[in-house]
This record gives sequence, C-alpha cells and structure tokens, in this order.
Amino acid sequence: MSASAPASTPTDDDARAWSRQAVQRLRQEAARSADTHLLRLEFPGFPGIGFYFKDEAAHPTGSLKHRLARSLFLYALCNGRLHAGQAVVDASSGSTAISEAWFARLLGLPFTAVMPACTSPGKIADVQALGGHCDLVEDPTTVHARAAWHAARGACHLDQFGLAERATDWRGNNNIAESILGQLAQEPDPEPAWIVCGAGTGGTSATIGRYLRYRGLRTRLCVAEPRGRAFAHGWHARYRDAGCSRDTVIEGIGRPRVEPGFLFDVVDEVVEVDDVASIAAAWLLEDLLGRRYGGSSGTNLIACLRLAARMRQRGVRGSIVSLLCDRGERYDQTLFDGAWLAQHGLDPQPQLAALRQVLAAGQWPGDAGA
Repeated sequence: MSASAPASTPTDDDARAWSRQAVQRLRQEAARSADTHLLRLEFPGFPGIGFYFKDEAAHPTGSLKHRLARSLFLYALCNGRLHAGQAVVDASSGSTAISEAWFARLLGLPFTAVMPACTSPGKIADVQALGGHCDLVEDPTTVHARAAWHAARGACHLDQFGLAERATDWRGNNNIAESILGQLAQEPDPEPAWIVCGAGTGGTSATIGRYLRYRGLRTRLCVAEPRGRAFAHGWHARYRDAGCSRDTVIEGIGRPRVEPGFLFDVVDEVVEVDDVASIAAAWLLEDLLGRRYGGSSGTNLIACLRLAARMRQRGVRGSIVSLLCDRGERYDQTLFDGAWLAQHGLDPQPQLAALRQVLAAGQWPGDAGA
C-alpha cells in the first residue's frame, strides 16, 4: 500500500481559515478607506512654486501610520507569524501604536504598545480607547528590548522599526508615493521638484525614495529631521552606528539610533530643524489650514520653506510635496499648551512671526535662501 501525504489536521485547517479571513478583513478595510486629500497652498513670497500637503491625518486612526499598520499586519499574517487569538506587541511612541490598536481590534486580537513614559497623554488615551494596553518605560532606549520581552512570551512582534521598509510594497499597490503622484497628475507641475518627509521607522522615506527611482522621476527626496538626531548624523557620514547628539520633543520622528529601515542612499538631502521652529510651523499650519497637526508636520513645513527659498533664489519654478502626519489634537497638552512649553523653555511666538515673514518675502532669514 503506497504511503499518502498526511491529511491536514483540523487545527491546521482552522488556522489557515482564520488567516484567510483576517487578510480579507484587511482588504475590505482598505477598499472602504478613501484616499487622503492632497492640499495645495500658494504663498506670496514664492511665485511659481506650489506647495502640496498630503493630509494623512484624515485616515481613520488619524495619521500616516494607518498605512504602515495595515502593511505590518498583512506582513505578519502572510508570513505565518500571526495566529488567531495571539497577542500583538510593538514599540511605538504613539501614532503607530494607535493604528495598530485599531487593526488589532478589527481582528479581535489583544494589543500592547511599548511606549516611552513621556509620550503625549492624548496618544496614550487613544491607544487605551481602542482596547490596547500601554506598557510605559522610563528609558526610551529600552522600548525594543521590552517589546522583545513580550514576544518571548508568545506575542507577535509587529516590529515597525525592523520591518517597515520591507512590509510596504514600494512598487505600488497604492503606497503613499504612488498616491501622491497620481493626485498630482492634473496639476501644473505633476512631477514635483521635491518630496519631503520625516524619518521615524524609515519606512516612508524608503518607500518614496524607491518609488521615485522605480518610476524614473527626477523628483528628489528630502528627509526633515529634528536637529541632532540619528538619521542626520548617519546620513551625512554614511555611518549606521550613528546616534543622536541632543534630545527632541518632536514625537514620531528623530530617532535616537539609526533604525534598520533607514535607507541613506534613496535620500537626496537632510534638513535639520530646531524643535521650537517645528512647533512654530505646526502653529502656522493651523492658521493656514484651519486645523491642528503634530510637530512632525511642522518639521516638514520648515524643510519645504528652506527648499523653496533655495529654488526662488535660483529662479526655479515647480512644486514641493510634504506630509501632514497626524492630528494635532493629540498634542493639546504638550506642543499647543502654553504651560508645557514654558516648562520646557520653548517659546514659538518669535519663530512664528519669522515664518510669516518667510511666506511673504520668500527668503530664509540669515542665509539668503541657502
């Protein structure tokens, strides 16, 4: 009697069935999610230069990390790492954790976010409101080790910092770069001079930089970075062991170490931004757009203005695209709170006045647009 292949056990069948259902739920969610708006602004000091802002705060979970969280869950499912009823964990300062908590609830899975204790209270509350648990650590450098501790006890580690640049399909599949270029197709300058983003996991900059090369575009990629943080040091020196030289209050970007997803060679420029300037620019965005966005959106705006000042000095026309990364309401008790700012020795008002002058004059103060 010939041997036959062993039949699948009911447990195996059940596991595969749950995985198929989970992937289908994520596909359905993606189909229900309309694309985010691309907002256009023009400033008197920059004639011939259009500014576009991709409003990623419009996602159901309020940030661009909604895209990443969906990709991380799909990556875990399709690699066979995530199973029915399994706990899920990740290290996150907030926005990714909120999005992951939302998707974990969609799939009926328990979720833990390992977060620095200094994370904005609003972000912690958002994770908890979605049914997630926040494991707060005093030392931000220990979040990875703490997430690994949970994983060693059976949780599926989504690992945004280790997997972000590979979990997202950079060739298309409605990634953020493909979305931006599609929305620009009917605009006066459909191939932008620059796209500006920050570096948190490195996934967004890796996706955009790869896609620009994949499409053969002349568009260049700029990473906006809080001053003195790891990506800037590492990028300039091409040194992956670089660390940070100062602290930052800007959450979501400006990592203390060079993360695995940071791809230096797809980035054309890095602009470092002081925290107080990022905060002032976040305040300015509220004036310009009528709603609040977080500090990383302000960091991006500063980089856009510096690039635009350089373009104007050289007589170059074109467009610049950046990201509005997350909802500013999450920072009501920090970046938009006068007492908190005073406690940290931050006064955005002088910078805000200077930025309004930049919009009017088209020149960065002190460097003639360099």
